Amino acid sequence: MSTDPVATAESLPLTGERTVPGIPQENYWFRRHEVAYLDLAAHCADAVVLEAGCGEGYGADLLAGRARLVVGLDYDQLTAAHVAKAYPSVRTLRGNLAALPLRSESVDVVANLQVIEHLWDQEGFLRECRRVLRPGGRLLITTPNRITFSPGRDTPLNPFHTRELSGAEMADLLVDAGFEVEFLGGVHHGPRLRELDAALGGSIIDAQIEVAVSGQPWSDELMAAVTSVRAEDFEITTEDIDASLDLVGIARA
Repeated sequence: MSTDPVATAESLPLTGERTVPGIPQENYWFRRHEVAYLDLAAHCADAVVLEAGCGEGYGADLLAGRARLVVGLDYDQLTAAHVAKAYPSVRTLRGNLAALPLRSESVDVVANLQVIEHLWDQEGFLRECRRVLRPGGRLLITTPNRITFSPGRDTPLNPFHTRELSGAEMADLLVDAGFEVEFLGGVHHGPRLRELDAALGGSIIDAQIEVAVSGQPWSDELMAAVTSVRAEDFEITTEDIDASLDLVGIARA
């Protein structure tokens, strides 16, 4: 596997739509996504896994270390070609998430990490996930927590997001699509990240956003803090879900 962004030499262009490894300024966001893959990978042991919306492919590659087979599906042609070249452990497929190009009851696990917020028909997508899962199969899903990601707004701050969800909203969507929710939790900063928050005046997230908005160069302090972040600096817990950064769900078909 090749999931260390410091060591990755080849990656997709940084557009803001997806997290791309190998870019120091993106390391915080990469690690925040990576922790969910690491936490959920155990549910993929010896399984046939579909990653619906695999993006750059680092997550599908990580899951392939535990799974019997991982199919990485993405709609974007450039992305699918990149995954096929960069991650030979992943069987790459190009297709639309609105109509998954797989037979009914053909996979054990569907992974959908940081993707559903990009989709217009979230309900239809979840029904498609339910269709392709074998009875008892699991959907592994993460998404930004609307309450903290776009606070006080009905429309997302991120221009690539169509609809963001709270924990309760995500649970309702899963149940309505025919799933049983087994786990609902959230990603939080662990002790070391809380120390970095304090050192940067309150929030490592806000410090990065301020630089992006102002166009000012990164300070040495901020660059050192961001590049030092590792997946283990985050925690996934069922406590205080509404205050979490990202939502993490496990649902059974």
